[in-house]
Parts: sequence; C-alpha cells; structure tokens
Amino acid sequence: MSPEPTRATGSPSSPASSPERSSATIRYIDRADMNETFADSITGLIFDGQMLRIELGVTRFDEMKPNAPITGRRYPAARLVLPPAAAIDLINRMQQIAAALTQAGVVKPAQRPAAAAPPKTP
Repeated sequence: MSPEPTRATGSPSSPASSPERSSATIRYIDRADMNETFADSITGLIFDGQMLRIELGVTRFDEMKPNAPITGRRYPAARLVLPPAAAIDLINRMQQIAAALTQAGVVKPAQRPAAAAPPKTP
C-alpha cells in the first residue's frame, strides 16, 4: 500500500479562543472515491454575514425541433456553504487563477472605464 498523499494547506489553523496555543499542522488526505459534480453556471451567491452560500447549476436542453427556439432547464447541481475564512481563501485562489489565465492569454484583462471628461463650457 502506498503512503497517503499529503498537501500543505494555505495556512496552519489555530484555535481562535486560545492565542497562546501553537498552531496545528493539518495533513491533506485525498479520497479517490469521492464523487465529482459538474456545473455550468452559478445560480446563486449569497453572503448572509455568517456564511457564503454558492449554488451551482447545470443546464439541460430540451429536444431540438426544426424552426423552433432552443429551450432548456437549469437544475441545481450542488450547494456549497463556506465560513468567512474559507470564502476569503476561495476568493484569493480564484484571483490567482484569473491572473494565471490572463497571463496565459486565455482571458483578456478587464477594461476599466475611462474617467468621464469634464463638460466643456461655451
């Protein structure tokens, strides 16, 4: 049997209630049997002050008919609920991914709106 794969986490965790305690070392243990969920949309994103709730959706198209508009339905595929620390980690990692995709030329950098010119006086 091979050794368990490990991966370093973003930062060691420490109990918030006792600052004198040393931080914990957390090992990542992969589960190869875990199901994956496919989603092609984010159907909901809410932060209620305590948790970030993300609902992922999947689109299923109806049978295509000649000379008829394309129709379909969107179903919830998964709901992810994150505490603020995990939400911040997700935001930071997504910013890293966005920067890498921009650098690779997959995504164009966002264009910032130009400052409005002051009105001309006659």
